[in-house]
Formats: sequence, structure tokens, C-alpha cells
Amino acid sequence: MNTPKPFALLLLAATLTLPLAAAEPGKAVSLFDGQTFKGWEGDTTKTFRIQDGAIVGGNLTDKVPRNEFLTTTRQYTNFVLRLEFKLLGGPKANAGVQIRTQRIPNHHEVSGYQADMGDGWWGSLYDESRRNKVLAKADAQLTDKLVKRNEWNTYEIRCEGKRIRLAINGTQTVDYTEEDAKIPQFGIIAVQIHGGPPSEAWYRKLAIEELP
Repeated sequence: MNTPKPFALLLLAATLTLPLAAAEPGKAVSLFDGQTFKGWEGDTTKTFRIQDGAIVGGNLTDKVPRNEFLTTTRQYTNFVLRLEFKLLGGPKANAGVQIRTQRIPNHHEVSGYQADMGDGWWGSLYDESRRNKVLAKADAQLTDKLVKRNEWNTYEIRCEGKRIRLAINGTQTVDYTEEDAKIPQFGIIAVQIHGGPPSEAWYRKLAIEELP
């Protein structure tokens, strides 16, 4: 989730960057080697670090001054993304996984779909810095039972054509079909730490299976 940004910036970013060729369909490929930021870009000086084989955004000592994103250096179209995550910092901690997203030129923000994380947001699909609204809301009673607070959980994000499905710990939380033909169906993948109180978002075992 995030504060509003002009929709026009998304369209500009989408026209500046085209999707790269897909890898071999049906084969899962690791996006993170657990030791380096190879294949990723973002603020790796202050915001993101590697700890215990995971990407960690934020810290539990200082306030997170603004939204920050660590993004892949290439783009993806149809895929299944699987990863493990945990969110630390209490009920106001927030983060998410961006898919089919574009960086806003000359800005720290990105624009695109987000698989959300945080109390009141778990398992929902949000439109970050574009329409700035929840596109598909997960059932809060369901996600309260699914999410293991302060522990590792799994996210599965499936993008096929205009359809996006999210699942936490093996249970589907939303099934969304995009109706707006202007919305790009490709883009980078990113992990977020949301601006706010001291908090940490941990991500590991990120693997993508590209679909035809």
C-alpha cells in the first residue's frame, strides 16, 4: 500500500521498458542466491541487507523513512513466483511483493501490482502508486488463521494473462482478473519495506517458473 502517485508516470515507464525474452517455460529458477544482490537493484546501503540467507528490508531500531523497493533487473510476463517471507515490528508493520511493476523515473517509488503483507492487508492485491486501491481484498478471518506472525510463511503468486492469483501457506486468498486493457501485463518483480515505525521484512527462497 502507498500514497497516491500520478497514473501517467506508470504509462511513461511502461513505454520506456519492454519485457525481456522468457526463460524455459515450466522450469523454476532461483531469483536470489542467498549471498549477493546479483540480479537486483535498490538501496543496498541503508535499507536492504542480506542476513541468514535472506533479503531484509528495514530494521527494528529506526523508523523506516519512506517506502523502498529492491527490484529485479529484468522483467517477467506470465509466471508463478514462490517465496518465503516474515514481517517483524508489530501490528503497524507493512510490506509487499511487487509484480508486473515499473519503476517511476527519477523516484524511489514503483508502480504496479502488489501482493500485500501486514495486518488488515495480508493476501490482498493492491495497486501501488497507480490506482492506489485494493483490487482484490482477502478474507481477513481466513488470513488471520493462515499467517504465522513473526515466523516464516509462503507466498505463491500466479500471473497468467490478465488473471492474478495469490496464495499464502498453500491457501488461495484472491483470484483477480484485470479488466483495464491499458494496464501492462509485464514488469519487474520487487520486494518492499513500507515507510513507518521500526520494522523488518524478510524474504528468502525466491524462485520463478515462467509460463508460456
